[in-house]
Amino acid sequence: MGTYILRRLIQTVIVIGLISYMCFYLMTLMPGDPVELMIQSNPRITSEDIARLRELYNLDQPAYVRYFSWAKDIMSGDLGYSRTYRVPVQELMGPRLKNTFVLSFMALLTSLLIALPFGIYSALKPGSRVDYFVNFFSFGGISIPSFWLGLMLIIIFSVQLGVLPAGGTETIGVDHESTWSFFKDRALYLILPVISLSVQQIGVFVRYIRSSMMEAMRNDFIRTAKAKGLSRFVVVWKHGFRNALIPLITIFALSFSGLFSGAILTETVFAYQGVGKLVYDSIMSNDYNVAMISFIISVSMVLLMNLLADILYGFADPRISYT
Repeated sequence: MGTYILRRLIQTVIVIGLISYMCFYLMTLMPGDPVELMIQSNPRITSEDIARLRELYNLDQPAYVRYFSWAKDIMSGDLGYSRTYRVPVQELMGPRLKNTFVLSFMALLTSLLIALPFGIYSALKPGSRVDYFVNFFSFGGISIPSFWLGLMLIIIFSVQLGVLPAGGTETIGVDHESTWSFFKDRALYLILPVISLSVQQIGVFVRYIRSSMMEAMRNDFIRTAKAKGLSRFVVVWKHGFRNALIPLITIFALSFSGLFSGAILTETVFAYQGVGKLVYDSIMSNDYNVAMISFIISVSMVLLMNLLADILYGFADPRISYT
């Protein structure tokens, strides 16, 4: 397995390099650059100043030269400087990464805790009233856009009822007396974004869990386990659910990376200070360094979660070997 993991890590580094260059090149094609923004904000700037600034930011160089210069700085540990926030990128990304990780993890955990029992029960009782009820709400959850749901939640729980904050990450200017008070305050701001992200994921997970469990429960070894007189709990969980895990591991792993990198709309709607909103703000303000680091983190999450899913296959099914 060690050789397999090493080979996959090398492939991951190569893919990150190729995708980062594509993202960097596409960023250079966007209209406007930092110097043009400076020109718009300072009409008295001279042509000599413009030439000096373009040379300072390497904007007078081809895209591939600028990319390799940027990549060299990244590998040396210098993530650059945010021209929008006026701070080094590493100081800006740390808290945002933590906030997005907490939001993504809570949304995934909530989705799994709700989807697993409903999906499994629906698979064990196909055609029942509960099955129709679960399928109906699953399709409804899949069909609802997360940003629209977020707006509706704000209108209902923040504007009309006034029981939950409409946006933000924590209460500004409050000195928390204890750790419990801090977590309670952060939890209030997480409720609506987590619901907004979870509803669609719950629908997807229920459908996949139901399908995988129904397929696993039709196998011959399930009938053999029942014929041996094994308890229903052992048949369902040890034999059925474990064999249904193979496709589910892929869905769960990719869903976490998708939530982590794709929460731009949700974080923007709720003004949640995470990586998603940071990507949106940096693209709108042509803050190349912040946008590129955010893209690389998102790509790395997807690739690493794929690797984690492949490793977990071996634990779920010992018959799988890594060569």
